[in-house]
Amino acid sequence: MGDALERLWTPHRMAYVSGQDRPPQGYDEPSGCPLCRATAVSGEESLVVAGGVRVFAVLNRYPYNPGHLMICPYRHVADYTDLDAAEVAEVGAFTQTAMRVIRQVSGAHGFNIGLNQGPVAGAGIAAHLHQHVVPRWGGDTNFMPVIAGTKVLPQLLTETRDLLAKAWPAA
Repeated sequence: MGDALERLWTPHRMAYVSGQDRPPQGYDEPSGCPLCRATAVSGEESLVVAGGVRVFAVLNRYPYNPGHLMICPYRHVADYTDLDAAEVAEVGAFTQTAMRVIRQVSGAHGFNIGLNQGPVAGAGIAAHLHQHVVPRWGGDTNFMPVIAGTKVLPQLLTETRDLLAKAWPAA
């Protein structure tokens, strides 16, 4: 007997959430944090879509849906209450821009936007704050994840990054 709630299942993320992909030094220090390292990577390896003064937008390496972005402060800080006013404002502005760009590029019908604060709240990288911007479309949960346990992403992450980066307005 169910509770009538719809669920978004992502079992492929369990290795990431459980720490099987975690570097030996962990995520607590910037040297082991993939979000801190994301802005140092360039070329084909980079999933960074846009950078601001205090924050940047990067594609999630384990996306719930195509175009799943994370808005991250450059500063390695864990809790939303630790952001300064300028960082809070830029996170908000980048979130608005991300929504506009994703709608323009892919025609998203809606979004899930949120922060997972702490491991018990589902944060895979709890030491570095990141806000998820997940595009949604009517019918984006179909038989593939339900029956086959497979999420179909229609393009490579680098191709998605290129499309979003080209559409992101210049600062």
